[in-house]
Amino acid sequence: MPDKPIPKASRSLLAYENPKFTNGPDGRPLRILSEYSEPLARFRRERIQDTIVFFGSARFHSRSAAEEHLQLLEKPGSAQPAPPEEQERVRLAHADVQMARYYEDARRLAYLLGNWSKGLGGKRHRFVVTTGGGPGIMEAANLGAYEAGAKSIGLNIHLPFEQMPNPYITPELNFEFHYFFMRKLWFAYLAKALVIFPGGFGTFDELFEILTLAQTEKLAKKITVVIYGSEYWKKVINFQAFVDAGAISPKDLELFKMCDTPEEAFDYLRGSLTEYHLGNQSLQKGKSPEIAKTRM
Repeated sequence: MPDKPIPKASRSLLAYENPKFTNGPDGRPLRILSEYSEPLARFRRERIQDTIVFFGSARFHSRSAAEEHLQLLEKPGSAQPAPPEEQERVRLAHADVQMARYYEDARRLAYLLGNWSKGLGGKRHRFVVTTGGGPGIMEAANLGAYEAGAKSIGLNIHLPFEQMPNPYITPELNFEFHYFFMRKLWFAYLAKALVIFPGGFGTFDELFEILTLAQTEKLAKKITVVIYGSEYWKKVINFQAFVDAGAISPKDLELFKMCDTPEEAFDYLRGSLTEYHLGNQSLQKGKSPEIAKTRM
C-alpha cells in the first residue's frame, strides 16, 4: 500500500458552539426554545410574577414633541401655498398633536399603576407594566412606570429596520425577540390585564388575539381588558355589529371595558386585579407564587 501522510487530528466544534448549525434551519428548534427558556429564567431571577400589558401606536409622540414638530412645519407669513406633499405632512402633524393626548394618558396611567403595585409588598413584583419596548404608546407606558420608580418590561422585536428599545425600560427586563410568536407568548403568559390604546394593525392584532384567548377560555386566569379612548375605537370598530350579525354573543362584549381617563382606567384595573388576583391565598405570609399558570 502506498504511504500516505497522517492527517493532523483536530477537535470538532460542540454542536451548540457551531454557528452554522445554531443559526441555520436545523437549529431553529433550539432558537425557539431559547426565546422561551431565557426570558423565563430572567423573569424568575428578577422575581416577576405577573404583568399589565400596554399596546398602542408606535407613531404617537408626547405633546411637547408633536407641537414642536408642527411648529417647524408651519411657516407663518408665507404668501405661497405649500405644495401638496408638504400640506399632507402638515395635516399629519396636526393629527399627531391631537393624538398626543393618548401618549400623555398612557404615561399617567402607567405611573398610577406603578405607584400602586410598588406598595403591594410580597417577595415578587406584581402587575409590572409591560410593553413592546419601542416608541409611541410603548415609550409612554415605560416612562410612566420609570417616573413612579417601578420596574417595567420591554419585549422588543428584531426587525430589518431596527426598532430600538426606548430608554425607560428596566435594563434587566429589556428583551429582544426574533420570533413574533414567542414574543406574543410572553405578552399573554404573564398578563393579568391588558390596556389597548389607539393604534394600527399591530394593535388590532394583539387586541383580538387576547380577546379570543379570553373568549375561548384558553387562559386559566381572569384577564382584565381595558380599551382606552372610546372616541377613537367607536370610529374604527363597531363592536355591536358583531353581536347584531351573530358573530359573537352579547356576553362577549363584557370581556372588555372602555375607559376615557387614566383615573377611570386605574380605578377599574385596581378593582378587578384586587378582586381576582389579590385574594387571601395570594397574600398569605411567606408564600411566593410561581409564574402564573395558563392553559396554553
